[in-house]
Amino acid sequence: MRRTALLASAALLAGLLPWAATARAADEPAPVPVDRFEGEVPFAAQPAEGIFTWGGDSDDPPALRLADRADAPEGGKVLAGSYDISGYGGFTHDYAATAPAHDWSAHRGIRLWWDGRNNGRKIAFEIKDGGANGEASELWTTSFTDDFTGWKQVELPFTDFVYRTDYQPVGGIDHVLGLKETWGYALTLPAGTKGDFAMDGVELYGTADQALRASVTTDAPVVPVREGRTAEVRVTVATTGEQPLADPVTVTYATADGTASAGTDYTPVSGTLTFPAGTASGTTRTVAVPTRGDRAAEPAETIPLKLTVSGAKAPAETPQVVVDAHGLPYLDPRLPVRKRVADLLGRMSLAEKAGQMTQAERGAMTQPGDIAGYALGSLLSGGGSTPTPNTPAAWAKMIDGFQLRTRATRFQIPLIYGVDAVHGHNNLSGATVLPHNIGIGATRDPSLAYRTGEVTAAEVRATGVPWDFAPCLCVSRDERWGRSYESFGEDPALVQSMETVIQGLQGRANGKDLSRDDKVLATAKHFVGDGGTAYGSSTTGTYTVDQGVTEVTRKQLEDIHLAPFRTAVERGVGTVMPSYSSLDIAGDGKGAVKMHARGDMINGVLKDRMGFDGFVISDWNAIDQLPGDYAAHVRTAVGAGLDMMMVPYSYKDFTATLTDEVKAGRIGEDRVDDAVARILTEKFRLGLFEHPYADTSGAAAIGSGAHREVARRAAAQSQVLLKNAGGLLPLKKSEKVYVAGSNADDIGNQTGGWTLTWQGASGNTVPGTTVLQGLRRAGGDVTYSKDASAPTGGYDVGVVVVGETPYAEGVGDVGNGHSLSLSEADQAAVDKVCAAMKCAVLIVSGRPQLVGDRLDGIDALVASWLPGTEGEGVADVLYGRRPFTGQLPVTWPRTEAQLPINVGDASYDPQFPYGWGLTTLTRVPKGGTATLRDLGARAAAAERHGDDRSGRALVTEARLLVQQKAGDHLTEAVSAPFADADHLLLTGRYGKAVEKLAQAYRAA
Repeated sequence: MRRTALLASAALLAGLLPWAATARAADEPAPVPVDRFEGEVPFAAQPAEGIFTWGGDSDDPPALRLADRADAPEGGKVLAGSYDISGYGGFTHDYAATAPAHDWSAHRGIRLWWDGRNNGRKIAFEIKDGGANGEASELWTTSFTDDFTGWKQVELPFTDFVYRTDYQPVGGIDHVLGLKETWGYALTLPAGTKGDFAMDGVELYGTADQALRASVTTDAPVVPVREGRTAEVRVTVATTGEQPLADPVTVTYATADGTASAGTDYTPVSGTLTFPAGTASGTTRTVAVPTRGDRAAEPAETIPLKLTVSGAKAPAETPQVVVDAHGLPYLDPRLPVRKRVADLLGRMSLAEKAGQMTQAERGAMTQPGDIAGYALGSLLSGGGSTPTPNTPAAWAKMIDGFQLRTRATRFQIPLIYGVDAVHGHNNLSGATVLPHNIGIGATRDPSLAYRTGEVTAAEVRATGVPWDFAPCLCVSRDERWGRSYESFGEDPALVQSMETVIQGLQGRANGKDLSRDDKVLATAKHFVGDGGTAYGSSTTGTYTVDQGVTEVTRKQLEDIHLAPFRTAVERGVGTVMPSYSSLDIAGDGKGAVKMHARGDMINGVLKDRMGFDGFVISDWNAIDQLPGDYAAHVRTAVGAGLDMMMVPYSYKDFTATLTDEVKAGRIGEDRVDDAVARILTEKFRLGLFEHPYADTSGAAAIGSGAHREVARRAAAQSQVLLKNAGGLLPLKKSEKVYVAGSNADDIGNQTGGWTLTWQGASGNTVPGTTVLQGLRRAGGDVTYSKDASAPTGGYDVGVVVVGETPYAEGVGDVGNGHSLSLSEADQAAVDKVCAAMKCAVLIVSGRPQLVGDRLDGIDALVASWLPGTEGEGVADVLYGRRPFTGQLPVTWPRTEAQLPINVGDASYDPQFPYGWGLTTLTRVPKGGTATLRDLGARAAAAERHGDDRSGRALVTEARLLVQQKAGDHLTEAVSAPFADADHLLLTGRYGKAVEKLAQAYRAA
C-alpha cells in the first residue's frame, strides 16, 4: 500500500524567500513557503527527495508537469496534471525518510492555491507527523471541495486534520498531531472520472493560538456504572507539541436528560473545571456522577454529560454515563440459554432486532456511535482491515472500544466480532500462519487438522475476537478456481475427515466450550457447491470460475457438496455462510439461482432437514447480487433463511429497509424473531454477556514456539513427494546444495493469499522462516541464487523452489491473469539447474502446476502447497528429519485441457492421481499379488471389526507397494483404481480399497 507525504529540505526552505500573495492581519507573521513549483524540487521516485505519483494500479497515478502560467499566483510556473483514476491515486512531495523533520507547530495551518473547476469533488490532503522518520510516522488527513472557479487560496487549519483510521503504515505513535516532526504532504485526487488540476504556492500560515493547539478529551465516550454506584468521567487537556498551557482552559459540565431520570436514577451535577495557564499537557480532572438504586429490574439508562469548553477544542462527542441493565432474567447466567434468549427477545423493539441482524465493517462506520445508534449486532475486519499498530494489544483495545459502545444501548447486547482467520490469525502481524487447507488435506491427518484449529482459535480469541469465518468446506472440483487452496481437497470424504478442525476451533459439539478463552465460533462455508462452479460461468467482473454456476444432479449435490455440511452440523458448527455462486440442479425447474436466494437449500435442507440450529451469515455484500431493487434483496435473503447480513458499507440502508419491510408485512416478524434468537443463542454460548471484553491472558502464546511447532509439523506433513528418482531425497548434510527459484526465499509467496491482506503479497510480509532459511538452519551446505545466475559447477544437488505468487478468490482464477504454468523465470531456473546437476523441484502453490514437459529432466518433484510461515517444516522432510508422508488432495493434471479432472471420473489419466505420495524413511513391504491378497483379507477383517487404525495401516502398506512398482509409469489403468482406493479408504471400506490397489498393481 502506498506511503504518503513529505516536505522540502531544510536547506531549500531556508533558501526560499517569503512572498506575499494575499493580505494578512497586521499581527500575523509572514507565511513560510513549502513549495513554489518553480523547479526547485525535482520529480523523483522514493526514497530520493522529490515529487512522485502513486496509485492503485498502473493507470491510476496522475501525470504531472511544471507548467508556465501567466496567471500563476506565485512565480511563473504551477504544478499541473491530469488523471483518470479507477481505484486511488495522487502525488506526494517526499523528503528523504531519514533526514530531519520540520517543525510546523508554530503555525495555524497549511494553505495552497488551487485552480478551481467547480466540479464539487473532494481532494484529500494528508500530512505525516511524528515518529523516528518519514516511514515510521502517523498519517493525518483533511480535505477541501473544488466548488469554485479559477484560482483560490485554500486554507487547511491543522485543527481540521484527523488521524487516519482506515490505514496507517506503521502504527500509532501517540495519536497526537504534534507538528514538531512533520515529514511532508500528499494530495489524493478524485476517482471515477477524468480530470485535470493546477496548484501553486504551498505555504504555512498564521500563528498557532491556544484554542487551536489545545484540546479537551474524556477517557471514554461511554462510562458504564452499576446502579447505586458513582461514575467517574475523567477530563484531560492536551496540547500539540505537549507544551504547557499558555492561557487557562475552562470546562463547564452539567448532566442532561437522557433515558435516566434526574433525582430518581441519578443525582444531577454541574460545575466548572479550570486548567490554569502553565498546566502540563495531559493533566486530568474528574467529574463524579452519583447514581441511585431502587432495586427494580431495569434496562440500561443513559445520562449525557454536556461539556462547554473555553480556550481549547471540545471533545468530539458528548460522553454518556450509563447505568447498567440489571435484574432482568436474560442477565442471569444460571438460566438455560433458551430461557435467556426468549426473555431478551420478548423485550426488544423491531429496530433493535434489525440491528442484531446487521454486520458492518469496522473501518466503514461513519462514526463509532453508530454501534449504539443502529443497535448493531456485529462488526468484522475484512482482509487487511486491522488496527494500528497491528499488534494483539491493539486488536484487543480496538474491539473493547467497540464493545464499550454497546453499553449505551438498552439491553447492552454485546457485539460478535468476526475475522477471516483461514490459516491461523492471518490478519494479525506476528501470528502463527499455518498451511492453507489444501496442505492440511495433503497431511491426511485429522488429529493435526484439529490441532491447527486449536492454535487458530487460541490466537484469535486472545485478541478479543470470538468468531472465525472458517473453515471452508468446499469440495474443489476444478483447480482453475482461485479459491481452490481454501479447500481440503476434491473428495468430499477427505473434506469430511478434516472437519476435526471444527472441534479444534469450537470445542465440544454441544457448544459447552465456546465461552473458553481459547475457543471461537466457527463458520462452515460456502453453502453449497462453491467448489463446483463451471469454468467460464462467472459473471463477476473478470472472474472465470469464482461466483459462477454449479450445475449438478440431485445425487451429485448430495454426495459431493452437501456431505461436508452434514458433518459440520453434526459437529455443532455455530454459523454457516452461503456461497456467492449460483446453483443449478438438473430437473428442479429453477435454473441457476444465487445461493443467497435459495430458501429451499438454506431453510429446507440446512435448517429443516439437517437440523442446523446456529445462524446463517451472508458473504460480503452478497445480497447486492440478488435480482431486483434493494428492498427485494433484503426480502429475498431474509426469506431464504439468512439471519445476519454482512453489509460492510450499507448497514444503515439495510437496517432501515429491513424495518420498513417488516412494518409493511412483506417480511414476517416470526422470521425476524427466529433469526435474532439464533444470533443471541450463539452470543450467550460464547459468554459474551458475562465477558464482553477481550480476555488477553492467552496473548503470550500468539506466534509462540509451541504454536509454530504445530505449524512446522503441518508444513512437513503437507509436503507431497511426487517423484524421487534414485532416492535423491532426503538430502545429506554432506552434499553441496545449489538453491534457486522465485519462492525459495519469499515468505509472502510461501504464505499465499489471505495473509495480512485479502490478496496477500510477495516479499518480506510476516515474521517466519522461508524455505531457504529452513535449509540453512538445518545445517546444510547451501548456496543461493534466485535466478540461477550464479555458476552451477561443483554442486552435488540443486533445489529449485518455484510456483505461484499470492492471490485470493476470483482474482486468482485461471484466465483472469493467472495460469497453471510456471513463470518464464521459474522455467528458466528449473532448466538451468536441472541441466547442470541432479535436482529437486519444489512447487510452492495453491494448486497443481503443469510440469509434464519438464518432468523427465527433474529427479525429484515435491508439491509444497502454501506451507505458511514455518519453512523449517519443509526443510525437515528435505533433510530427513521427518519422512515424506503427504498425499495429493487433488488430482495433478497432465494438461489444462484435462480440467476438471477428479477421482471417480469415467476418464482418468492424470500426471499423478489423487492420493499419490511417495515416502522416505519408511519401509516398503516386499512381495506382489500374494502380499496384496493377504493385505486385502486382513483389511476386510479390520473393517468388519471396526478396527479403523489397522484398516488404514493395511491400506497404506498396499499403497506403498503399488507406488513402488508403478514408479514413473502411471497410466489410466493404474491411476484410476489407485485414486478410487484412496476414496474408499477415507470412507472406511478398507477391503475394497486394497482390491482397487491390487487392480492398479496388476496394471503397473
